[in-house]
Amino acid sequence: MLRILILLLLLGGIALGVRSWLNDHPEHNPWAPLHLDHPPGWATQRKLADLRSEAGQCQAVLDRSDVGYTALEPAGEGECRRESRLILDEAKLSPDRAVSSCAVAAAYAYWMQHGVQPAAREILGAPVMRVEHLGTYSCRRLYGRDTGRWSEHATGNAIDIAAFVLEDGRRISLLTGWDGESDEAAFLRRTRDAACDAFGTVLSPDYNEAHADHLHLDQQERMWGVCR
Repeated sequence: MLRILILLLLLGGIALGVRSWLNDHPEHNPWAPLHLDHPPGWATQRKLADLRSEAGQCQAVLDRSDVGYTALEPAGEGECRRESRLILDEAKLSPDRAVSSCAVAAAYAYWMQHGVQPAAREILGAPVMRVEHLGTYSCRRLYGRDTGRWSEHATGNAIDIAAFVLEDGRRISLLTGWDGESDEAAFLRRTRDAACDAFGTVLSPDYNEAHADHLHLDQQERMWGVCR
């Protein structure tokens, strides 16, 4: 009995220690509310993934993280019905009126803060001033086919990133900058890898020729994400 009591006390002490550590490191704590300012942690990707089906919870995360946005009414019909629609106020996107799902917006804001901007400063020596995109919403099937699965763009649950414009005026394009060993190529690959920590699907020029000029980022819910 004494040994059992000692073991229980030890386990209790370990549990209290783990709980205290998790409280001090909410990025690793699966029960702590998600805050987009928190650094990447063990629980971050799962928390971002949970926002895909919880628009109200997603907007609460944006509010808690002081990320400004404009919420829009649902729109569309059938497979192109968009229940979650919003615009980030300070997204640095061009064109700036990028209407996406809240889950994509939250992942984008997180990716910019923890992936894109640190990579730009470290590798290129200047922050990103503007991000050029090819669109978020397009009521179509994958690759514009007449049959088959619907694209995540059909519900605004995706965004295609084409280029980054730095504060010093340099423009880093996926089409011309991806290949090779340059700093620009290293930056683009770092942003792709960082996107894999925030989005459910990430498709780059390494995936196929259809993505030679952009990063496709979406928040489709699936058991295993795609990051290529």
